Amino acid sequence: MKVIAFNRTLQGSGASRRLRTSGQTPGIIYGGTEAPVMISLDGNALYHALKKEAFHGSILDLEIDGASQQVMLRDFQMHAYKQLVMHADFQRVDAKAMMHTKVTLHFINADVSPAVKLHAAIVSHVLSEIEISCLPADLPEFIEVDLANIDVGHSIHVADLVMPKGVTVVTGATQTVATAAVPAGHVAAEAEESAAAAAASEADAAAKIAAKPKK
Repeated sequence: MKVIAFNRTLQGSGASRRLRTSGQTPGIIYGGTEAPVMISLDGNALYHALKKEAFHGSILDLEIDGASQQVMLRDFQMHAYKQLVMHADFQRVDAKAMMHTKVTLHFINADVSPAVKLHAAIVSHVLSEIEISCLPADLPEFIEVDLANIDVGHSIHVADLVMPKGVTVVTGATQTVATAAVPAGHVAAEAEESAAAAAASEADAAAKIAAKPKK
């Protein structure tokens, strides 16, 4: 994804406030061997870019005065109640250096799992992202979590996830990613239905015995 930015010379809260009033968002680029660079970005474009998942976990091509460099979004601050980005931080990416970052998890196939199809269970997503290590070229946009085989009482752990080539998990292998359980209310309802069915069966059997002619 491409991001257009501009060099920013004025600093301080007053200068930042004037930038935001004019529709710009102050930001900074840091990391690598170069000194940090103060930048500004189109506030509206940045606000809408932040709604895209890929913007948060992808290598971005940030262009300033025609010169492009690879960066990642590391932090941003939103206004308390306005649709306004207050500040954005970007970190330079070295194509030859391993990087540590968090990647979003995408959960698939829950609807065809035994837990959901056979038992009407609820699959809970315990983790929404995991930390990985890889070269920038190997950075995945997301990691898929296949729930097709999960059943009631079972869990999927980090160690069960399939990592793309060149990607190593940093998050602990034993951490739970997802679990499947039948809601308590559903279990109670099933128990009541079973008890009612058993009682009805017993009553029917008693009625049949009582209806038999005595010898």
